[in-house]
Amino acid sequence: MENWQTKAEQLATDTVDPVSRWLPPVARVPRHRLVPRWWEPDGTGAWSLRDGASDPAAWAEAAYADRSLVTRVGGLHADHATPEDRPEGLPTSSATLPSLTVQMLRYARLGDGLPLLDLGTGAGGLTAYASFRVGDKQVTSLDVDPYLTSVAGERLAGLGYHPTMLTADATEHVPGTYERIVSTVGLPPGPGLRPVLAALVPGGRLAMTLARTTLVVTGWKRANGDVVGQVERAMAGFMETRSGDDYPPGRTDLLAHAHEADGDDVSTGRYPVVDVANAWELRSMLEVTAPGVELGFGTRGATRTAYLVHPDGSWARASAESADPPTVHQSGPRRLWDVLERLRHRLNTEGSLPLLGARVLITPDGVVHLSRGEWHTSVGDR
Repeated sequence: MENWQTKAEQLATDTVDPVSRWLPPVARVPRHRLVPRWWEPDGTGAWSLRDGASDPAAWAEAAYADRSLVTRVGGLHADHATPEDRPEGLPTSSATLPSLTVQMLRYARLGDGLPLLDLGTGAGGLTAYASFRVGDKQVTSLDVDPYLTSVAGERLAGLGYHPTMLTADATEHVPGTYERIVSTVGLPPGPGLRPVLAALVPGGRLAMTLARTTLVVTGWKRANGDVVGQVERAMAGFMETRSGDDYPPGRTDLLAHAHEADGDDVSTGRYPVVDVANAWELRSMLEVTAPGVELGFGTRGATRTAYLVHPDGSWARASAESADPPTVHQSGPRRLWDVLERLRHRLNTEGSLPLLGARVLITPDGVVHLSRGEWHTSVGDR
């Protein structure tokens, strides 16, 4: 690709402070070489393949824009796809947008001589930036997908970087120990977090997001094994960890039931229907309040409908025209829409929710304790 340096320099200027030590990596890493092919939504619920070599102008525009590029949908990586492929489903790997990559690296407080674990290799962008900044001998990159670690390792080597590449399920085992761990996959509180905590040395620093939330959690590990820190006042949407080729099936039967069934409880909601998945702070608060809730949302004309389902069998459906009060159907052990409306009432009454800026204590068993003022909760202990 001609003139990629100019495009990379412009990307760095647009996304990184001019005095930041992260400006040179963004300006000098040829990001396009890490993402030669990618997926884009086609507007029908499926994904269309984009091939950089066949359209260099689109390749340059995509690679040097501050955007994430989806590289894997379900079990199909863009590298292995044909133009006729139209996969449906959730993204399972991507090249994270550069500004967020830099933000997570800054949260980690990297330093010379401090071994770093990049948890969630993806396309290798964070590994490349870190290798440029602190040297590849200090950088280890880990992913559950052997193809991702293999191809990223090859492409990084082509750029002159030779970090350690590991394939492992981080919710089961993390080889080695590290002074700094940056996770660009959402980590589950509880048992799945324990291997990551064990790999962080006392005095080390962790920067991560909690699975199914957009909460960026940072903290320092104490000698007793606790990680103490805070929820940052910025949010990030990362994919969850997975242990296999794809995510396990969602609660499709319960969601389908919620689309059509009459609830045991039918009422009129207080607030307009909201697409909870895209209301990041609200969605995060719902997850720490009722962990495991799955979401759905759809429109038909001016009618907006939201769906909530939970592993305990609870479900809710709220539907209304535009911003009118919705008709709400609910069933199961808990009334999920009522839970959501209590959170929205708190947001409206207090002007904010207590998550951002909350204090964090993560104990060695993986339980995440959050507190701010009189509010406190724990996740991962249920």
